[in-house]
Amino acid sequence: MVDWGQNYAAIYRAKNEYLKPVKYLDEVFFSDLLGIDHQKNEIMKNTQRFIDGLPSNNVLLWGARGTGKSSLIKAVLNEYKSQKLRLIEIDREDLDDLIEIIDKIRDLPYKFIIFCDDLSFEEGERGYKGLKRILEGSIEATPKNVKIYATSNRRHLITEYHSDNVGTKVGTNGEIHYRDSVEEKISLSDRFGLWLSFYHGTQQEYLKLVDFYFKDYKGDKKELYKHALMFAQSRASKSARTVKQFFNSFSTFDLL
Repeated sequence: MVDWGQNYAAIYRAKNEYLKPVKYLDEVFFSDLLGIDHQKNEIMKNTQRFIDGLPSNNVLLWGARGTGKSSLIKAVLNEYKSQKLRLIEIDREDLDDLIEIIDKIRDLPYKFIIFCDDLSFEEGERGYKGLKRILEGSIEATPKNVKIYATSNRRHLITEYHSDNVGTKVGTNGEIHYRDSVEEKISLSDRFGLWLSFYHGTQQEYLKLVDFYFKDYKGDKKELYKHALMFAQSRASKSARTVKQFFNSFSTFDLL
């Protein structure tokens, strides 16, 4: 059993049905995250309401890769861990075990975020059934000290196929009746009360991130920008992740 007084986070290992305490947190803070002020403000408000025992939502952070979705959740933990916030990370393949995990933490004097990164389901995967039970509740009420914070590259979490629309009917008043499978797929993301969307920024926003990472750089900024943009072009991405990767490899370009 995790000593939650000493550990702020744990990772669920399904093979041994074990919550592994995290000894070294990834030290990401809100001040490190640029260009997503709206998303930061919304998740901070929601998390503070959760901690204060006020009505709050499960959160889905969806959108382009490398735009800060996972980093934002790490920053949430680092910001609020002193207020008895704790985090449990779980893989999507293990979501059927959520009920057992929550049974162990339901009555503890902490608030728990269940974090699932890169959440999406293919046809036939069963894990989303366990997730739905927690999001919506069953005959047993959903615990008040648990929220689900998930990231995904897409808003609808279960893969949709053209064949799902086979059998669609149009009523006499023009209304469309979709197959139940389509409704079920859409309804999963609907169970997250707060959606936060993330997009790749403009070139100007990308260069602002370059300035942030290279704030101690004393050389030619135009040359720095040129190499930063070449690096982004090689990865077809102007995301915060791309800037960080560029910073980590800046010596390759002999900039300093």
